[in-house]
Amino acid sequence: MKIIAVLAGLALPFAAHAAEGSAEAGAVVFKKCTACHSADKPTNKVGPHLVGIVDRPAASLADYGKYSDAMKEAAAGGLKWDEATLAAYLAGPRKMIPKTRMAFTGLKAGDAADVIAYLKSLEP
Repeated sequence: MKIIAVLAGLALPFAAHAAEGSAEAGAVVFKKCTACHSADKPTNKVGPHLVGIVDRPAASLADYGKYSDAMKEAAAGGLKWDEATLAAYLAGPRKMIPKTRMAFTGLKAGDAADVIAYLKSLEP
């Protein structure tokens, strides 16, 4: 339960930015992510696919077996990828979930908001 309180506190400053993104700009920024993630089809790469990521529980893809113990623990604590949580994670994955396998250092708040808008634009 402690981890959820910490994660919620980290996500709050990013909530306003999450709603302001541009899907078009996010498509450009997302090119940084394509080596490890797909967003337009449910194909896992080094990282899990991001199709339907917004509002999905963390570490919930049954066909992706490489989640870190840290991500599994956060998921067991109820972590859900809402817009504010995604924004906080994209700003600094290892700041939010130490020992996650995601090696990416993070995005600027505006870029994270754009990526989230892009991911949402791909949803059916």
